[in-house]
Amino acid sequence: MFTATTWFLIAVVVLAILFVKMAVVIIPQSETRIIERLGRYHATLQPGVNIIIPFIDKAKTVIAVVRGRYVYTSVIDLREQVYDFDKQNVITKDNIQMQINALLYFQIMDPFKAAYEINNLPNAIEKLTQTTLRNIIGEMELDQTLTSRDTINTKLRAVLDDATNKWGIKVNRVELQDITPPASVLQAMEKQMQAERNKRATILQSEGQKQSAILQSEGEKTSMINRAEAAKQQEILRAEGEAQARIRKAEAEAIAIEKITEAVGKSTNPANYLLAQKYIQMLEELAQGDKTKTVYLPYEATNLMGSIGGIKELFKNAD
Repeated sequence: MFTATTWFLIAVVVLAILFVKMAVVIIPQSETRIIERLGRYHATLQPGVNIIIPFIDKAKTVIAVVRGRYVYTSVIDLREQVYDFDKQNVITKDNIQMQINALLYFQIMDPFKAAYEINNLPNAIEKLTQTTLRNIIGEMELDQTLTSRDTINTKLRAVLDDATNKWGIKVNRVELQDITPPASVLQAMEKQMQAERNKRATILQSEGQKQSAILQSEGEKTSMINRAEAAKQQEILRAEGEAQARIRKAEAEAIAIEKITEAVGKSTNPANYLLAQKYIQMLEELAQGDKTKTVYLPYEATNLMGSIGGIKELFKNAD
């Protein structure tokens, strides 16, 4: 049986263990707690082992968002947090109503201000974001809203960061997720995009036909130039051939004249001899023709006799 003293000692040990357990607070990295002593701010606990006075020191309770729901907790998360806000209706400058939802990335930089400067920090950030987003969208037309997400994100982040600075919050960035115009606007945009696609297709087709015509024209031009160059080269070669033939013929005739001169001597003109040969050859060709039965001689008898005499003299000398 335990005596009263034994029970007392056991009670003291249990109380001591409970006291130590309540007095020693271990804070994980990237977290903190606000300690109030008798209802007044006392300290901000740092990561690691911290000692408090049980029943006198108490961690302040704050509101946080956990899995999309508001909860009461004494833990203040110092890491970057993300709030995903539901879609909200906004009206543009040209009176077009649409729905937008956004992501907000923020971080608690001063736990004291986050705990004491605002009662419900998540709700305050959400309402401030919605109001600011409506104001920014209200200054822009629909087309500008749809094409200027980066501009909207930058303006929204700057306004929110400045407004939440007194709450010990730093807004790192804001991202617009979905911008949903009304169904009628979507249909009009679809028709416009289809018209733009058809226009681009027509332009591309026209450009293709234009390039094809240009290439065909250039090909025909090149072909004509090549044919002209070929004809030119052919004419040059033919002219050069004729010139060479004439040169060869003249050289041959010159050699023939030299040979005739050596054969008939200097008493007879070689030119007359060659002329007589040509004349006789022509008469033979005229006489041998099937359809040609008439031989034309010089009209003047003196010329005829002179020619025949010259021919006779040439052949006589040649003998």
